Amino acid sequence: MEKGRTRVDLFEYQARDLFAKHGVPVLAGEVIDTPEAARAATERLGGKSVVKAQVKVGGRGKAGGVKLAATPDEAVARATDILGMDIKGHTVHKVMIAETAPEILEEYYVSYLLDRTNRTFLAMASVAGGMDIEEVAATTPEKLAKVPVDANEGVTIEKAREIVAQAKFPAEVAEKVAEVMVTLWKTFVAEDALLVEVNPLAKVANGDVIALDGKVSLDANAEFRQPEHEALEDKAAADPLEAAAKAKGLNYVKLDGQVGIIGNGAGLVMSTLDVVAYAGENHGGVKPANFLDIGGGASAEVMANGLEIILGDADVKSVFVNVFGGITACDAVANGIVQALALLESKGEKVEKPLVVRLDGNNAELGRQILTDANHPLVQQVDTMDGAAERAAELAAK
Repeated sequence: MEKGRTRVDLFEYQARDLFAKHGVPVLAGEVIDTPEAARAATERLGGKSVVKAQVKVGGRGKAGGVKLAATPDEAVARATDILGMDIKGHTVHKVMIAETAPEILEEYYVSYLLDRTNRTFLAMASVAGGMDIEEVAATTPEKLAKVPVDANEGVTIEKAREIVAQAKFPAEVAEKVAEVMVTLWKTFVAEDALLVEVNPLAKVANGDVIALDGKVSLDANAEFRQPEHEALEDKAAADPLEAAAKAKGLNYVKLDGQVGIIGNGAGLVMSTLDVVAYAGENHGGVKPANFLDIGGGASAEVMANGLEIILGDADVKSVFVNVFGGITACDAVANGIVQALALLESKGEKVEKPLVVRLDGNNAELGRQILTDANHPLVQQVDTMDGAAERAAELAAK
């Protein structure tokens, strides 16, 4: 998921560019967004090309989103067909004009990913490439090798040969695939990726192996090391609320529920999501609408910014502010709530969504008194976390 800025999923053309940067063998290609631009691009590639829809979803070929073009004119026609197409709910705004591959003899699958369950990295490889790897894993699991990779050791050529041997690659391509595995690992590490995948890695008529399609997901938490990654983000597809939250420096994830959540500390916010979801079962199945952690030292301004984002979500019917005061004192949180409501009203925005507030810990009594004195008609205080979740869910259901 790209939501919440935990990962950035790339388009195929962006993955191809990263592969080329690090030496993974790829074919030439360029991205365009108008049909006529396909003509010149195809001419630069020798007069014929593959026109490929750029969407972040699988099954493009079956949906008609990948077409061969034997001439520049045909490339224009295919681009006209594909641009604007809907593929599994994704509208095609760009196509990649790619060099045509030599005759493809075999198709393989290779990837690296972060294996959160086992707290390691995982290499996966299969001689059954060119199809959905989940289907391979389900129907012919013996064709999918899964090899743990130690983060300290990485993938040397010896380790790559081990991966290739476990996947039973043919002897005539084994060394070339191993070399690709080493280079792909370098890409994975250098780009702070969560996933790099090549499907298919094709053996072509001259014996070479070439990455014909790629998928890359980058770790958004590594942005401080990878400032150039910001240019790879699909700004047009970004959720406007998440974009606004990012601009304010907020750790925000849009979810699909009705109860807005604000807390201080990721653990507390995650627990709040759980108690709201549980309480919502008694009120028509209402769910949390977001994750928003204002952090351990948040100011009143940060609180106000967070509340403004959440109240701007049309799906939100009520808001649960759950704060355990530590570094963030409860009086600062209370002031933030009062300031946020005043700010919205000063902008002429009518605030109609009820806020349920639970304050505990550092300066909790002062924070409660600030809210009591403000006496805002939309703010309700509940002493316990479970009780506040229940009330927030009840209000959202109404």
